[in-house]
Amino acid sequence: MKQPSVPSYYRATATPYQPYAPLQGRQEARVAIIGGGFAGLNAALSLAERGVRDVVVLEREQIGFGASGRNGGFVFGGYSLGETALREQLGDQRARDVFQLTTAAVQRIRERVARYAIPCDIVDQGIIWANWFRDPDVLRRRQHLLADHYGVHWDWMPQEELRERVRSQRYYDGLYERNALHLHPLNYAIGLAGAAAQQGVRFHENTDVWRLRRENQHWLVSTPQGELQAEHVVLACGGYLAGLRKQIDRSVLPIATYVMVTEPLGDRLDDCLQTRAAVYDTRFAFDYYRPLPDKRILWGGRISIRNRSPSAVQRVLTRDLLRVFPSLKGVRIDYAWSGLMSYARHQMPQIGSSGDGLWWAQAFGGHGLAPTCVAGELLASAIAEGDTGWKQFADYGLARAYKPFGFLGAQASYWWQEFNDWFKTSLEG
Repeated sequence: MKQPSVPSYYRATATPYQPYAPLQGRQEARVAIIGGGFAGLNAALSLAERGVRDVVVLEREQIGFGASGRNGGFVFGGYSLGETALREQLGDQRARDVFQLTTAAVQRIRERVARYAIPCDIVDQGIIWANWFRDPDVLRRRQHLLADHYGVHWDWMPQEELRERVRSQRYYDGLYERNALHLHPLNYAIGLAGAAAQQGVRFHENTDVWRLRRENQHWLVSTPQGELQAEHVVLACGGYLAGLRKQIDRSVLPIATYVMVTEPLGDRLDDCLQTRAAVYDTRFAFDYYRPLPDKRILWGGRISIRNRSPSAVQRVLTRDLLRVFPSLKGVRIDYAWSGLMSYARHQMPQIGSSGDGLWWAQAFGGHGLAPTCVAGELLASAIAEGDTGWKQFADYGLARAYKPFGFLGAQASYWWQEFNDWFKTSLEG
């Protein structure tokens, strides 16, 4: 097999734009946002839409460099924390309210793509949750839980229908989530930045923030070539930590996940997929994948405390691909990469404030697109209007991740769950 040629399919097919110059000299702004990923971009655009345009976004690399430009591109409701645990922790009504923030965010993403004409290959055809195991109880339980307690309806997909759409003998029954979509996440990020910039938000790429300090009722953000004074600062760095506030950085674990993209498959794609929906399965250590407009398959999975080389990612994920679609043996992999997501021990986003104009939004785990949109809306509403909706996440604060032991615990937990998936599969024969 050919070795992957460039680090990312998304970067290779990114929408061209004029790069944003690094911060130079001394500037002032009402709001400084550190991090040009989805959380920061959504906050910036949401502020602009509320009339707050005196906003500066500082990004150490390029827009969408981190997890925002490397993920699977799935847009659906919910959080890394499952719906059962969310209900147990918050109670019926609060859990429903917090969950519905994400289903509303899915609709907001649709509307923004249309409103700002963002060219991000959006496919509004839902997502299939395919059962890896014969026992349908896991599907029925989740279907009933979502309907009874969250007002969300997923359609039952019997085995024969699922195998007609996803032509693999690996799966049994499934559920279909209609209020879901998939897109090119890096182009979506570039589009969000462009929409915010058109409304007056200033962006600076290749700008490494090395110090943040409070001075005379303002925040001073220092970079190698400039300084920014701001009333509010939003830290939105995800798994690529800024190193500016120890309490914020130490509360998340940067965890790697892996993605690859096949060569264009032509008619071979139709032999595998008779659907434009994205797919993921019911294991803890699940695969996720989707068809791309140029007849490729994007395939992702695994989590690890290690970033891997493109060739290692290709090797690991190709084995997973062939377990589902053995007919693709020998397929060329053109792109493979890894990236860092931020996880909290409680598996929920950390959206908060220290009360003196410093805000943060991080720990979106593997459910980033909708919850980052939620975070941007909540922070913008708080800064522009004094709204307190962000306090819905007060129960999920900056819980210390206990690095490096937290990394070992996360990896051990993943391996244990992976073993459970294997053991259950082996029992079914």
